[in-house]
Amino acid sequence: MVKVGIVGATGYAGEQLVWILSNHRYSKIEFLSTHNYAGIGFHEIYRNYSGFIEDKCIDLDQAHDSLENIDVLFIALPHGKAFKLTEKALSLGVKVIDLGADFRLNDKAIYESWYELEHTAPSLLADAVYGLSELNREKIKNCNLLANPGCYPTATILGLAPLLHHKLIDVSSIIIDAKSGVSGAGRSASIASLFAECNESIKAYGVAGHRHTPEIEQELSRLAQETAVISFTPHLIPMNRGILSTCYSSLKATISTEELQGMYKDFYKGEHFVKILDILPETRWVRGSNLCHIGMKIDKRTNRVIILSAIDNLVKGAAGQAVQNMNIMFGIEEIEGLKLLAMAP
Repeated sequence: MVKVGIVGATGYAGEQLVWILSNHRYSKIEFLSTHNYAGIGFHEIYRNYSGFIEDKCIDLDQAHDSLENIDVLFIALPHGKAFKLTEKALSLGVKVIDLGADFRLNDKAIYESWYELEHTAPSLLADAVYGLSELNREKIKNCNLLANPGCYPTATILGLAPLLHHKLIDVSSIIIDAKSGVSGAGRSASIASLFAECNESIKAYGVAGHRHTPEIEQELSRLAQETAVISFTPHLIPMNRGILSTCYSSLKATISTEELQGMYKDFYKGEHFVKILDILPETRWVRGSNLCHIGMKIDKRTNRVIILSAIDNLVKGAAGQAVQNMNIMFGIEEIEGLKLLAMAP
């Protein structure tokens, strides 16, 4: 039984961790820590847990004092908040899975440039493993500090990885147009995510400066074995959850859509959570699941390839992938706790 602590348990990603781990046969949640709801029962914050999880949340100081009682710590906090907690947990032999951005970037200077704050635990960066489960599984098995990927990067990198592996595209030509549901903005009160502000509208944000850009470029460059520079534009869609990432790039070889589909199916052969479709993906068919649906088209007129990748931003894009990584780290069947299909309609 893996003993688990969750810091940031009452945010959307934290709640999804609780939801998944409560259906996991080999995990036991030892504490739920929160900044705003210490002393309040988890079921009072999320009423779907009434009669099931009624433990009171603890504050961050109590979480620090409880680290000796767990095997793995999930941190679901905003960037810049994981440094001290991670250092202490690792010093006690506790594995850390950080759902934030603090250990995703290999370069301290790049982190500080994009996130505009000092990285106070740079010595940990060399040991942090980027937790894109399907691509880094062997490294994940033996790691103690796992940087869980961002939601946009997960959808995008999984969508482009086979193209880069087979060197089929010009890495300087990648354009990513991605759309996310409102839960991607988090649970904190914000005028921009009020119903009346985002319903009946779609808007771009973080244009030419979104903080997931260097994360995507870092991992695409690693896959391509050359520097990838991308154009990335995210959009907010008036739905609760889901991401659709549409990626465009110029081909370096002639290939049909059918041939490309076969190449993708071979690349992801045996992967439970990545499904290559013969049609184009929709977010509703992955909602609430840890699945990534990928579809594609070759535009012969422009010699471009168009890859579409759909995930649930809170599951495969956050908590689901975090649990998938925990399973790998502890030698548990990878799909444990994650045997979830989208609920329809």
